[in-house]
Amino acid sequence: MSTRYRTEATNDDGGTGFSRVTGGLEVAVSNPLSPDADLSRSNPEQLLALAWATCLDATLQAIVAGAHRTRVRVEVELHDSPARGGYEFHVTAFVSAEERTLTETGELVEAAHDRCPISRLLQDAATVGIRAEEWAD
Repeated sequence: MSTRYRTEATNDDGGTGFSRVTGGLEVAVSNPLSPDADLSRSNPEQLLALAWATCLDATLQAIVAGAHRTRVRVEVELHDSPARGGYEFHVTAFVSAEERTLTETGELVEAAHDRCPISRLLQDAATVGIRAEEWAD
């Protein structure tokens, strides 16, 4: 198997400093649970939502070959994890496709979720869901 792309990110400040992509992007981060959270900074919840929404919609566009518009909305919630302690993410992706029925969109959801690399990472997680929804402008 050949590597098609590689990147690396580093964080040595925890949730209150910066996360950096080697040779590129630098993202200011803030812990959303902190009483003095800086809401102008990002957090892991937002970054996960952005990553999956981008990857999943790019996969959908590859599947439909640009024949119509698609949209992915990802919600990430941070929950207490009583069984393991600490916290856990509950993540749901909502997929819509212009000029497609809910059944047709559901078929696209299945195909994209099986093909998207981030979906493949998340597929078997108990706190992850993906569903079709009606298109709305």
